[in-house]
Amino acid sequence: MRLRAVTPTEVVVETEVRKVVASGTAGSFCVLPRHRDLVALLAPGLLAFESPEGHETFMALDEGVLLKAGPEVWVSSWKAFVAGDLGQVREAVQRQLVDRSEREHRARQALARLEAELVRRLGELRVGSGA
Repeated sequence: MRLRAVTPTEVVVETEVRKVVASGTAGSFCVLPRHRDLVALLAPGLLAFESPEGHETFMALDEGVLLKAGPEVWVSSWKAFVAGDLGQVREAVQRQLVDRSEREHRARQALARLEAELVRRLGELRVGSGA
């Protein structure tokens, strides 16, 4: 089976797998090569996939959709990243959360600067119009 996991900006995983285990909105499920085709809504969490050699890898993802069509398994999510084996999951998730927190902090700072500039310019307009 071929697994392809994508976000709006990148292909996160494209590899051959023996099985995929995911958490859907209706509970956890496993996809094997000879299973019937299906579509499932995914809940935020971990998706596990096993290589043909038996190595298990985890991918953290936001909510999304899983589609199995013949030998292809497609996963689409707004956010996803390969977290490695179970021992690496916690570290990878924490690293992603820190990165997101830093980006959000920078965005809040930029917004505060824009708001301050807007207030300053509105004040200049009031003074200039004699109000």
